Amino acid sequence: MNGYFALLACCIGYLCGAAPFTKIISRLFYHNSVPDELEVEVPGSNVYYNVTSAGAAAASMTLGARAGCMIGILDMLKIAVPTLGFKLAFDQPEYYMIAAGSGMIGHNWPVFNRFRGGRGISSVYGAMFVIDWIGAFAIAGGGLLIGLAVFRDFIIAYLAGLWLLIPWMWFRFHDWTHLGFAIGVNLIFIIAMLPDLRQYLRFKREGKADIDIVMNKTPMGRGMLKIMHWLKIKRKRSA
Repeated sequence: MNGYFALLACCIGYLCGAAPFTKIISRLFYHNSVPDELEVEVPGSNVYYNVTSAGAAAASMTLGARAGCMIGILDMLKIAVPTLGFKLAFDQPEYYMIAAGSGMIGHNWPVFNRFRGGRGISSVYGAMFVIDWIGAFAIAGGGLLIGLAVFRDFIIAYLAGLWLLIPWMWFRFHDWTHLGFAIGVNLIFIIAMLPDLRQYLRFKREGKADIDIVMNKTPMGRGMLKIMHWLKIKRKRSA
């Protein structure tokens, strides 16, 4: 692997991933800006769930589902385009894996938005549609099935697709480059999600709030609720 091209992939991937589409779309089309932190009030209590990301999920809460969907698609494209470019330009997978991983870092900690970004789910799937589009659907569907049908937990359903990426990449490619990418994006995602995970675990432990409140605020969350209702799955409640 050539160090110069690897550095080029890293820089281009990061700068593309750092494009703040949440800020651009909200100001250009909605004449509004998505705040860096949102407080979702839990009805009937004095508890607030702090949403600290500045991505498509936050946009959907503030501007609606259409804006959130638009931003989510753009967030996937900003990772998919440089990943595809390096995949077409080089035979070695290391270069486009570096571009994809750096793009996720740029999305989560964008230099153009004071290092306040999203959490990276859209980045991972944007990269996966280029690396292995079958895998993108497989891990998304498998993660939902495991999280909703087996564990009956929204957070597990949200995370399980990324966890499945690790065995899936080994199953599909049998090489350390793809496996390293899968492990790397999981670590990046977990680091970005730490504020949300701490808050969720605290609420769950103290029984102060039901995560349903937050899930109902986003199109993804409402979709998960509908799937559980359609499958007649009763989710586990906090103690």
